[in-house]
Amino acid sequence: MTPLARKRLGKILLNAAGVVVFLYAVFPVYWMVSTGFKENDQIFTTEFIPFPTHFTFEHFAKVLTEGVANNSIWLYMRNSAIVALGTVFIGSAFALLSATAIARFRFKGRSVFLVVLLIVQMLPAEGLLIPLYMMVKRVGLGDQLIGLIVTQVALTLPFGVWMLRTFVAAVPKTLEEAAWIDGASRMTTFWRVLFPLVAPGLVATSIFSFITAWNDLVFALYLMSGSEGYTMPVALQYFFGQKGVEWGAIMAGSTLMTLPVVAFFLLVQRRMVSGLVAGAVKG
Repeated sequence: MTPLARKRLGKILLNAAGVVVFLYAVFPVYWMVSTGFKENDQIFTTEFIPFPTHFTFEHFAKVLTEGVANNSIWLYMRNSAIVALGTVFIGSAFALLSATAIARFRFKGRSVFLVVLLIVQMLPAEGLLIPLYMMVKRVGLGDQLIGLIVTQVALTLPFGVWMLRTFVAAVPKTLEEAAWIDGASRMTTFWRVLFPLVAPGLVATSIFSFITAWNDLVFALYLMSGSEGYTMPVALQYFFGQKGVEWGAIMAGSTLMTLPVVAFFLLVQRRMVSGLVAGAVKG
């Protein structure tokens, strides 16, 4: 076999492996969406039915009109949106400021702080449930969405700081010094030079924070005692009843729950591309 043939064969095998991984990752999502449109007899059958033979909107109508736990599904969607967006904005602000300080300044205890962040990332979230629950209750934020937001910020902030620290450190300090020579203040340099260049990292951390807060079940279940404060993952648990599991409603609700995540990604992904070339030139 010639070197050119081996190179082509390698590309073919690599592309085939990529297709297999893609199908493996996408199939659960496809099965969730397709199950939401299947009739009950097709859902509970032992036969493999890859496509719904008779599309039905019964499960989506049940979720959208009947609601869950005597509340509209839109209430839980709103609560999830408030918690996720609050986590993104508050967590991103603190993460960016902390990462800038760590990457640009040398201070006592800097290395210890980074090690502590790494250790916190290694701890399972469930292990922090009781301490965070007691802290939230003690400061009077129990049964409130702001308490859930603070909890999610505490869980996602270490990852955000580590991620953004790498992006800030990768920006040449000479760009900031050039802006200072042109008469820009530190604040102006931060917003017009540094911030656009670290925007891709900020987008990546925002997506991680949004997905983490949006999909959280444990903290939303234990920090909120009333159903009015529940989020979508908690609301979906009500379809697991004593008489059986309503898989059609669960899959329909999960499909509706996925749409805001896709919309958020499409909204911020443009910033990831534009941030790669912004801020590096004068003006």
